[in-house]
Amino acid sequence: MEIEIKKCLFDIQQACQLIAEFTMGQGFEAYQMNAMMRSAVERQFITIGEALNQLLKRNPELEAEITKSRKIVDFRNVLTHGYTSISNQVVWDIVQTDLAKLQQEVSELLAE
Repeated sequence: MEIEIKKCLFDIQQACQLIAEFTMGQGFEAYQMNAMMRSAVERQFITIGEALNQLLKRNPELEAEITKSRKIVDFRNVLTHGYTSISNQVVWDIVQTDLAKLQQEVSELLAE
């Protein structure tokens, strides 16, 4: 695997870990009330989406290896360009339901 692909995967892995740390032990109410936590989580999702976008440009075959890869890139675009329409509930649901799977898939790719 080329080094630039590994860098992108590492960036995704790190951002996933940071989101998990930021939200550990927190519930939706705490997330919704804490502007700093929301900003930090959204920033890491932007990093994930951008790194994944770059990764898929370098190796389009990896799209099949990462669940919802196109949706992740699209979510990054919403966070970056459609920031007025961001739903805290949607972001929180992604943290709760999709983050661990993404982290697992990226870790497996890095281990290859």
